[in-house]
Formats: sequence, structure tokens, C-alpha cells
Amino acid sequence: QGQLLELGGGLVQAGGSLSLSCAATRNIYRLGTMAWYRQAPGEQRELVASITNVGSTDYVESVKGRFTAFRDNDKNTIYLQMNSLKPEDTGVYYCNTRRNDLRWGPGTQVTVSS
Repeated sequence: QGQLLELGGGLVQAGGSLSLSCAATRNIYRLGTMAWYRQAPGEQRELVASITNVGSTDYVESVKGRFTAFRDNDKNTIYLQMNSLKPEDTGVYYCNTRRNDLRWGPGTQVTVSS
């Protein structure tokens, strides 16, 4: 089925930046559109950003202008550059295909302090 491993989370002050990566054990070009999700404490997992296999992106309104998703198909890795972080960005960040058809990875914790 393939595995996913998210890295790069941490604790940062509001206004700071973090760079996340997600490595897949499958060919992500063939998987098509990949996506980043996050789950805040007590909340459901939500879609944050998606990126097609040719690099077209889409973002939830709350992160537009602050987050940038990109991918390296040769490395089977997607990335999420997060700038101007806000406390409401706190959560566990996951990646998956847009169809969620891979087993979820462990995620990476992002904590933004005010």
C-alpha cells in the first residue's frame, strides 16, 4: 500500500516558519495529487493544501499567502513551507494522496506559541 513519513515539525513562536517534508515509498507522480492535512486537538483532520503531479497547488483560505506546497517527484517527497505561523496552525500535520488511499503516516507535530 505504501508508507508515508512526515518530518519537520516543532515548536515555534507566532510569526515563525517551519518546513515540513513527507517521503513516500511509492512513486508519487503516479499517485497524482498529493495533499497536506492537519488535525488540531479535539478537531477533525482537515485539508490544508493539495498539489497535483505537475505542481499546481490549492490551499485552504486560512493559509493562503503563508504556506507553500511543492514536490520533488524524483525523490517521492512533498514539502510544505509554512511562514508567518499562527497559534491556530497548531496541530499534527499529515500527508496523503488527495484520495486518502495510502495508510496514514505518524504525522509531525507543529506547535505555534503566541
